Amino acid sequence: MGDRMNNFEIFPNAPITEAILDIKAKLPDRVGLNIFDEFQENIKDRFGDRKTKHSFQAEFRFSPGKDETSPIVPKDKIEGYLFHSKNENKIVQARLDGFTFNKLQPYENWNKFHSEARELWELYSKIVKPISIDRIALRYINRIEIPLPFDDFNEYILTNPQIAPGLPQALSHFLMQIEIPNDEIGAIAIITQTMQKPTELQKLPLVFDIDAIKKANYTEKESDMWKDFNLLRQFKNEIFFNSITEKTKELFK
Repeated sequence: MGDRMNNFEIFPNAPITEAILDIKAKLPDRVGLNIFDEFQENIKDRFGDRKTKHSFQAEFRFSPGKDETSPIVPKDKIEGYLFHSKNENKIVQARLDGFTFNKLQPYENWNKFHSEARELWELYSKIVKPISIDRIALRYINRIEIPLPFDDFNEYILTNPQIAPGLPQALSHFLMQIEIPNDEIGAIAIITQTMQKPTELQKLPLVFDIDAIKKANYTEKESDMWKDFNLLRQFKNEIFFNSITEKTKELFK
């Protein structure tokens, strides 16, 4: 991929509504939720609001000799905490299975986002001392407001749902998901698209969600992990910029 990412434009009104950097890790068995009190103490000046993060597990019991199954009440489990910044546009997730940094609008630039995520991860890692790191992900959720009316999604975005010519071409809603591998860097990207209700200003919001994921063992080589985050960013950018048209770029200027 080299330096191809340097050719991508930086828009003054980028459509990014949320950027998410995620690291999956296995923590020592002795680690419990109370260890995150120390993490909170170190970031409380920037991330003062703590909320509990729950996970839910639903199971089904199979009854011998019967065709039906009986649902079991879902189990509510606390897996960590979400620490919100004072202005609510940044969230740090410290969990028993890893770490996530969420940046909501406005998104400034990659260097700032990447640097703050790395600094917070290193603090988390120093406290919890993970025994393995095996998955990283970089996700960007874009909201592109397309002016109405328009004839074809291809005017604005080239990765889109296609309706067979013999069918009515009107579209009231869609949800599309595709997975693209990148063998060069050993990653995949999950692309999810959907549309929301038109705004009062007669614009159709198109959600273009790109989740780039790489599984690898970074336990003894965290520097490689941060290099790979840069590669995931390049991969994400290639998907985004090859999917939009010049007409779309004008919306972000």
